[in-house]
Amino acid sequence: MQITTPDIGVDKATVAEILVKVGDTIAVDDSIVLLESDKASVEVPSTSAGVVKRIAVAEGDEVSEGAVLIEVESADATATEAAVAPAQEPAKAQAAAEVKTESAAPAASTNTASQTVEVKVPDIGVEKALVGEVLVKAGDEIAVDDSIVVVESDKATVEVPSTVAGTVESVVVKEGDSVKEGVVLITVKTVGGSASSTAPSVEATPQQTAPVKAQEQEQPVATQSGKVEVTVPDLGVDKATISEILVNVGDRVEKDQSLCVAESDKASVEVPSTVAGVVSAIHVELNQSVTQGTALVTIEAEGQATPAPQAKPASEPAPVAAQAPVTASAKEATVAVDSGEKLSKAQQAENAKVYAGPAVRKLARELGVVLSQVQASGPHARVMKDDVFAFVKAKLTAPQAAPQAAVAQVASGLPALPDFSAFGGSEIAPMTRLQQVSVPQLSLNNFIPQVTQFDLADITELEAWRGELKGKFKQDGISLTILAFIAKAVAFLLKEEPYFAGHLADDQKSVVLRKEIHMGIAVATPDGLTVPVLRNPDQKSIKQIAIELGELSKKARDKKLSPKDLQGANFTITSLGSIGGTAFTPLVNWPQVAILGISPATMQPVWNGSGFDPKLMLPLSLSYDHRVINGADAARFTNKLTKLLSDIRNILL
Repeated sequence: MQITTPDIGVDKATVAEILVKVGDTIAVDDSIVLLESDKASVEVPSTSAGVVKRIAVAEGDEVSEGAVLIEVESADATATEAAVAPAQEPAKAQAAAEVKTESAAPAASTNTASQTVEVKVPDIGVEKALVGEVLVKAGDEIAVDDSIVVVESDKATVEVPSTVAGTVESVVVKEGDSVKEGVVLITVKTVGGSASSTAPSVEATPQQTAPVKAQEQEQPVATQSGKVEVTVPDLGVDKATISEILVNVGDRVEKDQSLCVAESDKASVEVPSTVAGVVSAIHVELNQSVTQGTALVTIEAEGQATPAPQAKPASEPAPVAAQAPVTASAKEATVAVDSGEKLSKAQQAENAKVYAGPAVRKLARELGVVLSQVQASGPHARVMKDDVFAFVKAKLTAPQAAPQAAVAQVASGLPALPDFSAFGGSEIAPMTRLQQVSVPQLSLNNFIPQVTQFDLADITELEAWRGELKGKFKQDGISLTILAFIAKAVAFLLKEEPYFAGHLADDQKSVVLRKEIHMGIAVATPDGLTVPVLRNPDQKSIKQIAIELGELSKKARDKKLSPKDLQGANFTITSLGSIGGTAFTPLVNWPQVAILGISPATMQPVWNGSGFDPKLMLPLSLSYDHRVINGADAARFTNKLTKLLSDIRNILL
């Protein structure tokens, strides 16, 4: 009996190793040869038991589906074969003559003979899947193994390769269709009647018994308990990257519950647990490269019935290269892919969070594109290949921006702007140097869980006192603003509430408390907002504070601030002065944890118990980092500040 090459999911493969020799006695499902392609390595099992009579291939030979590998002589069938051989000879001779006659016609017209081949859904490991993306269209020229559609299930996203080369004649499915194994995806017009074009129509009959055997092996045969190590199963590729870990130590998991997501350039696959129990250890990290057999987690199993281990995975059918066992000999292709990557590990981790197919992720790695910056046009915000190309084209054709702007864009994680040409067009107006420098610092606020506490302070008496003093101050060339009083009151309060002038430590488990108070005062200039620092306001009089505020404001407007003038603040005050508005939400200026916003004061009626009095009320907006400051602490801080401002004499007590 002849053992032939089954459907291995590719047009051709190379004989890498012959696992038997003439005279060996083999059983059904014993591996006989190892075949390798650029996609996978597959051990081909025997479909018959007996003695190896002849080996028809040698190492290094290229074979395709149906090629004879070995001949096996069955001891039980020898007598039967001898009896029927004379009757079969005429039939064989006639069949050989017909084959010879048929092969003559294609030889005479190699360039003109063609046929239409249906490319169908292979075994994708699930009963049904949805067509997430169609990668070809009618008229496209495709080669063997070119991806034609992306199919998605709740467990994996897989690109289906073409089994033939030729011209796409028609696309039978569309995005959103539900498909299963055997459903026609596209029809391809092949030229020359080559072996690759006829491969889809050949049924691999020797493989048809394998699923039945596999089902028989899956019957519960044992009760498994204790520590069970779950390893990376056969993913169909030499290496994959852990893009997401779905469980934590201590979690209880069920059998078949997903543990992690492994991603290669062809598929993203959720790896299921083989047992139910409690996760006692996790052996992998995000972005770690893993291979088949790598330990993922250890689970304290709970003693449920488990299927018998399949001692010979090579006996399973391998209709698609993505499901074939992999050996170390496929490492070269993976290394080539890895060497072409242009993204850092952090950027690849960011890409893993974006909804995109394996081919798009591979393209992004090759081009160095961060997918979170790409505008998605596919269904359910899926990033398509055209989106990546459009993003790269926009980058190449856009005018050169300042380096600070580029850094800010990466930090913000925002997608690229859309094209406005259809809406009247646009033009580029460069930001000022000060604005450009501020962008990276302001972008850090995206990582701060910020809350704002609003309050009103009665400054009627304070403003009356300021009115009495400002005339004399003006004679001395000093501008006495309400801000000088506020800075003094806040500095006094920060001595009582040191956390508001502290910083969250790098380990995020402690607070760095400062020994001095240095207060940032936001100043508006024609070029943008700048924040010079008022040193030790708690140790200075209101007159000294007013003088220094005037000097800092003048230096800011004249662009004469030194780097030292802008460094070291541990609290900030920003005031809208008399510009307008009723309240606003100032942004915490990292690494600080609080900022006080001041809006213009207005006269308001305030109930005194028996009637309404006209009061000058000052709106306060305290924004704070909620990781360091609790809401109750913030409310207490603003309440104390309102009391200090309503009667500044409290500072003397």
